[in-house]
Amino acid sequence: MMMIVDIVSWVLLTAGGFFVIVGGIGALRMPDLYTRMHAASVTDSIAPILIIAGLMLQAGVTLTSVKLVAILLFLLLTGPTSSNALASAALLAGNKKTEKLESKG
Repeated sequence: MMMIVDIVSWVLLTAGGFFVIVGGIGALRMPDLYTRMHAASVTDSIAPILIIAGLMLQAGVTLTSVKLVAILLFLLLTGPTSSNALASAALLAGNKKTEKLESKG
């Protein structure tokens, strides 16, 4: 049974790490501030869920799992709030969206 829990845990941890790497690459490759913020905010939402779920499986039913749930709730409440505040500040500062990119084909 512990082998199954370890496998599921490592799958969740690996998937979370994958989303962090893909989100970082997406933030570098996107053309403007708003699409970069979108890539970062999606990463900030899904990656902590996967990583902390994997850590909770490794920790078992302990006080550590309760602390991890508290950390996850904090991240899920503050991440979208900070992304919204950053987008609003950028819009008020006059940062405009870029026009649609033309297709190459």
